[in-house]
Amino acid sequence: MRRAVRDRVAWRKSSRSNGSGNCVEVAGLRSAVGIRDSKAPAGPVLVVRPDQWTALVEALKAAEHTRAEG
Repeated sequence: MRRAVRDRVAWRKSSRSNGSGNCVEVAGLRSAVGIRDSKAPAGPVLVVRPDQWTALVEALKAAEHTRAEG
């Protein structure tokens, strides 16, 4: 992701952030979702399609639910 684009989008921190600094930020792009490490906002950005983002979130929720039951 180009720096000019990275600096213009609205990044939001994970709702699971607990203040430890170990969190991610996401940004909705025109046809993708950007994901970055909140500790390194100028660092690399992972860009995925919206369907990939949805699948990732659903998989994480399922893993969390399974972990809570077990």
